Amino acid sequence: MDTPISGPEIYKQHFNPKDYYDSYYASDNGASLGERTNFVLRNFHEIFSSGVVKGNTLIDIGAGSAIFELLSACEVFTNIITSDFLEQNLTEVKKWLTKDSNMLDWTSYVKFVCDLEGKSANLEEKEEKLRKTVKQVVKCDVLKKNPFEPLVLPPADCIISCLCLETACKDVASYCNTLKNFKDLLKPGGHVIIQSALNGTFYHVGKTKFYCLTITKKDIEKAFIEAGYEIVKLEVKQREDKSRLDIYDYHSLYCVHARKPCSL
Repeated sequence: MDTPISGPEIYKQHFNPKDYYDSYYASDNGASLGERTNFVLRNFHEIFSSGVVKGNTLIDIGAGSAIFELLSACEVFTNIITSDFLEQNLTEVKKWLTKDSNMLDWTSYVKFVCDLEGKSANLEEKEEKLRKTVKQVVKCDVLKKNPFEPLVLPPADCIISCLCLETACKDVASYCNTLKNFKDLLKPGGHVIIQSALNGTFYHVGKTKFYCLTITKKDIEKAFIEAGYEIVKLEVKQREDKSRLDIYDYHSLYCVHARKPCSL
């Protein structure tokens, strides 16, 4: 299949969390091991250990089947809500939270974060802390005004999202509109952290080739400003490992940390 595909029904029918994990995160040959996950986990560690971003509620929007992006957050938040559009992804997260025998194995990512924190011997303690801090696993649709309808969640101190918006948004205008909706979920002065990829066009899961929005650093800066945020940090890292361009063709990684103004 040459043309990337997208859409809610396409994802429901063709997105397999186990195939996704095997392709990108499995400890033996995942394509995201090393460069991308190191970038993501180091950024979260630096931001959450700085003492600037903390509070009661953090929402992870479009988390997929992953939990590793929350490993640093659970040290500074007491109420984590994680979410995704697909029921099959939510099922995998719930398996990990309940220690199901068939859960996905995120041990290598837990170890990496524990090493960053100087707590190399505390893997099980870290896992249990995260399990206790995740209070809700809910369905979301980032393209809706309230991504969690009919639920109305409490205003959050922080929202994070990784590798989500470029798969859901059809253009930069939609990306910007989604950021505006995120802002409505935040307390005044609340933080949003988006980590994803620039200038990609597709990514593979199994034999399915999914669409990815091609977006640039300039597009992102403009979208955040237009959505009414104050940009705290925008870091771009050019892709160095080109060995798996066949399954994901992005050019660079990015991390945006922005704030909702206190006056809003």
